[in-house]
Amino acid sequence: MDYISVKQFAEKYGVSERTARNYCALGKIDGAFLVGKTWNVPIDAVLPSRRKRSKVSPLLAILREQKESKMKGGIYHRVQIDLTYNSNHIEGSKLTHDQTRYIFETNTIGMSDSAINVDDIIETTNHFRCIDFIIDQAESKLTETFIKRVHEILKTGTTDSRKSWFAVGDYKRLPNEVGGMETSFPNDVHYHVKALLDGYNKKKVHTFEEIIDFHQRFELIHPFQDGNGRVGRLIMFKECLATGIVPFIITDELKMFYYRGLREWPRVRGYLLDTCLTAQDQFKALLDYFKIKY
Repeated sequence: MDYISVKQFAEKYGVSERTARNYCALGKIDGAFLVGKTWNVPIDAVLPSRRKRSKVSPLLAILREQKESKMKGGIYHRVQIDLTYNSNHIEGSKLTHDQTRYIFETNTIGMSDSAINVDDIIETTNHFRCIDFIIDQAESKLTETFIKRVHEILKTGTTDSRKSWFAVGDYKRLPNEVGGMETSFPNDVHYHVKALLDGYNKKKVHTFEEIIDFHQRFELIHPFQDGNGRVGRLIMFKECLATGIVPFIITDELKMFYYRGLREWPRVRGYLLDTCLTAQDQFKALLDYFKIKY
């Protein structure tokens, strides 16, 4: 993935460097991220629209507020732990919910009677960072650069990142499958993802069903060597926040219904819709507890 500096971006579009930096700070440039005090801007990033930004949902506003204040015990705290634990556990992580919480709260792993896979720990801390990125960039347009950045955050520092054939933050190099089903070949991934995004981004606001439909199609493409499920579920969470739809967390208890729903989506949409609506009802109960409007 190629990036340019704020100065290069400003020169490219004929704006001041200060203006370009402000765009980055306000989350108006898709995929831009801060390393230290330096902004990295995707080489294919474009100037943001001058249209007034829509008002953010109460949930997104509170998530951002609690994230910045580092508040403990609120909805931000709960989302970090529950979303990270469940999404990682679905993919085989052996960390318990308590261990996940302990890592988030203390940045240590605590005591354990059994061996702990280092990758489980790294991917847990990386997933926390992914959620922060999603909260910060919730209103950004969904692009290939954005999706690759989520994958890069998730997989950086893992054993996979040290494999010569594994592309962190980029599309797969070797064919793979999901649930016994064929997925897009590596040479076709860019074209398939681009077509999916082009169709999806024709609308500015999406329904609950359209977000789920995007997820199912994304998982069928399976663009990355590993991490597709977690990246896909993070995207769903982002798009719900962006649209003002109550998001949801697929729990480990719903895993088999979720997998069945993905598999049967082209024929029977009700399976996956019902599963996601059940998960959404659980999240609404959480919002009720924290007295957050939706």
